[in-house]
Amino acid sequence: MIDQASGLRKMQNLQQVKVVAVSGGKGGVGKTNTSLNTAIALGQQGKRVLVLDADLGLANVDVMLGLRVKRNLSHVLSGECELDDIIIEGPAGIKIIPATSGSQSMVDLTPSEHAGLIRAFSEMRTQFDVLIVDTAAGISDMVLSFTRAAQDVMLVVCDEPTSITDCYALMKLLSRDHGVFKFKVVANMVRSPREGQQLFAKLTKVTDRFLDVAIELVAVIPFDENVRKSVRKQKVIVEAYPQSPASLAYIDLATKVSQWPIPKQASGHLEFFIEQLLAN
Repeated sequence: MIDQASGLRKMQNLQQVKVVAVSGGKGGVGKTNTSLNTAIALGQQGKRVLVLDADLGLANVDVMLGLRVKRNLSHVLSGECELDDIIIEGPAGIKIIPATSGSQSMVDLTPSEHAGLIRAFSEMRTQFDVLIVDTAAGISDMVLSFTRAAQDVMLVVCDEPTSITDCYALMKLLSRDHGVFKFKVVANMVRSPREGQQLFAKLTKVTDRFLDVAIELVAVIPFDENVRKSVRKQKVIVEAYPQSPASLAYIDLATKVSQWPIPKQASGHLEFFIEQLLAN
């Protein structure tokens, strides 16, 4: 039997940690790119950043960065090692928890496996300032679980109907069933700042009418050919082309993230992340 209370008590010695979940409802909107560019820009600004690849069955964070992974979350769940043992280092000193690619079993975790993942987090020794959770696409139970456990939920959306619709659906589920009412929006791959504002206005129009939520536009990321070039190099754009328009937008976003307040109550600690997952 897992002693969850003991694990939570261990967390109380940790400093306050900012927990940001990056999601968006559908794939192909640049969610992982946003997670990694923000994380690396934060690392360049001196923050200790941990990225959790929470796409447990189709992980790609390590691939995007050209990193070699010997062990991943599946090895933690099988009891072969601890969570600290699988952490790998990425650009700007960020730390990454790699997941598994092509594993259906990781998508359909049993309750005991889910609890094992929770215990692994509660027993971590690695110290960090910001935890960025790069969720899977869609609205699976695991996506909802990770997203509702974060202090800040950052939704990446593109100017296309399916992206807007799926982003809306995710907000609807989180607000209706999980008590999440505040969302930060990243308008990605837009042609101009005005197009980003118009995209946000489209989203606001439907949320104001049908949902009781507060949404905030925190970044407008321009379409930038250097993004594709950096992906081919297995680097993120803030590293490969630091002066490009998209890089400057991500750097600005990272600065904003570092300034978001951490609540003084339980939700301001990593314990909240654990407690919310335990409640699932």
